Amino acid sequence: MELTSLNDMRRYFESGITQPYAFRKQQLQSLQRAIESHEEDIYKALAADLKKSREEAYASENGFTLEELKVTLRNLKEWMAPEGVPTNLFNLPSRSYIRKEPLGVVLIIAPWNYPFQLLLTPLIGAIAAGNCAVVKPSEFAPATAEVVGRIIKQVFPPEYVLFVEGDGAAVIPDMMKEFRFDHVFYTGSTHVGRIIYQLAADKLVPVTLELGGKSPAVIENDANLAVSARRITLAKFMNAGQTCVAPDYVLVPENLLKPFAEEVTKCIHKFYGEDVANSSEYGRIINQKQFDRISSYLHSGTLLSGGKTQRDDLYIEPTLLSDVSLDAPVMSDEIFGPVLPLIPYSTREQAKSVIARNPNPLAFYVFTESKNTAREWLDAVPAGGACVNNANLHLSNMDLPFGGVGNSGIGSYHGKQSFAVFSHYKSVMRTPTWFDPAMKYPPFKGKLWLLKKLIG
Repeated sequence: MELTSLNDMRRYFESGITQPYAFRKQQLQSLQRAIESHEEDIYKALAADLKKSREEAYASENGFTLEELKVTLRNLKEWMAPEGVPTNLFNLPSRSYIRKEPLGVVLIIAPWNYPFQLLLTPLIGAIAAGNCAVVKPSEFAPATAEVVGRIIKQVFPPEYVLFVEGDGAAVIPDMMKEFRFDHVFYTGSTHVGRIIYQLAADKLVPVTLELGGKSPAVIENDANLAVSARRITLAKFMNAGQTCVAPDYVLVPENLLKPFAEEVTKCIHKFYGEDVANSSEYGRIINQKQFDRISSYLHSGTLLSGGKTQRDDLYIEPTLLSDVSLDAPVMSDEIFGPVLPLIPYSTREQAKSVIARNPNPLAFYVFTESKNTAREWLDAVPAGGACVNNANLHLSNMDLPFGGVGNSGIGSYHGKQSFAVFSHYKSVMRTPTWFDPAMKYPPFKGKLWLLKKLIG
């Protein structure tokens, strides 16, 4: 991509055209109409890339994005408004407030597992905050990239929102070395996230990194086993397990491991039928590279259920494993597929020690009927987000910021936080000239008592 395109974006932003409320609102409404008018194309693209059903696609992709748009349009004027804050005694009668200002030209890099909403949801925040944006879809979901590109080119001029295709490993470093973005928003693997972070650091560019990690689920002895199994099955096997917040493994009391596995197996067949390979509800692995990686985990323990594969169809059956070594790759790598190890534990300390082997997960799930037990677990496990008696669905509440911590990422977004991450909150103090006492100026000798009253 030519540097001139990025410089055109800088000039467009500096013209101030993107900043008025009316402009931002109009762009968001135009995007909303385009998404709605391309609904069938979106379904076809997601089916081609990941074999997502229409219902799953709507819930996790275009419907999810439309909800973010609606929340943003409903609240944008309030979010943009200057925010008054108190002024301390020393600075009276000044007025203090916070202005929300756009950052400039931002870069948004999307992954392949939710290729529609993980590109457009952050873009909504960037537009709402008044920025110009370069958006880079994943080349591994080409059908969805084509539809998203069509939508963006239909709605936005390239000097405002620029759609960039190509091999991310080449395109992204080239852009970041040639041009100083004002923010980089990346969703994807921890390995690539480190590379993005290093490229950004060279120009002191702030980043949001939405990474992954091994998100654990803990079943307590008092958990409702049937409900826990249903919710974990849904969270784990939607999108064929290719979800960054999917439960990566489940810690189960030793005496409950067998009945829990039986409940999950029942749920798999209830959700996807006895012949899962022919279910319209169950997706496929994105490509053969990921298929081979995930398939290698199937030999990491005892098969409790599942385990069937079809490489030519990129199909891996929902699989439960037991007797898994904690040193096996399946317990150190992020699985990102439909393989679920069940790890027995006898004490909470033992369960916590397993989690501590992969600290700072993107999500943490605990299933218990006790509020005290839930609180103890939430205190014990630092994580990007958490659910009690649920999994994954905290993402669907736009009032909850979503993001990682430590190894699982930097920063958060969704709803108001999407606006905030692409904004600079400028502190402003305005002081009148009618009151200007001499005591505030040198010489200060003999005024210590006054300074203590005004400042202390």
